[in-house]
Amino acid sequence: MIEVRCPDAADTQAFAGRLASALRPGDVIELAGGLGSGKTLFTGGLAAGLGVDEPVVSPSFVLVRLYRSGFMPVVHVDVYRLGSLNEFDDLDVFELARDGVLVIEWGDAVEQTLPEDHLRIEFAVEDDETRVLRLVPSGTWAERDLAGVA
Repeated sequence: MIEVRCPDAADTQAFAGRLASALRPGDVIELAGGLGSGKTLFTGGLAAGLGVDEPVVSPSFVLVRLYRSGFMPVVHVDVYRLGSLNEFDDLDVFELARDGVLVIEWGDAVEQTLPEDHLRIEFAVEDDETRVLRLVPSGTWAERDLAGVA
């Protein structure tokens, strides 16, 4: 596990942009943390690092947003409002993100359906508003130089 401290929003976005350099087509990133912990902010920085030139907004009400303007597609999913794993399966996000990156907010709700190879990022916010991101690599993610981008 790697821990990254982000004192402000710009630091969160900058870290996410650096992490983008380690991404490959087909990667899955699971984001876990409470409301307002920075999951969408982080996704915006990640997308910017992949060359996406449009604003990244929460997919809470539409469930899935697809950004194609970067070097590879970014599929941004919010599973907070889903009622079952079947609803998640019906979204077919793994196929949608086959040639890009899949980022799942509230991913702990569907973690058992994720491939072994994925990166879990746990978000916590301290009293002084510093975000603490804990990177928990699974599968081949453990072989990547995540400390180098942190």
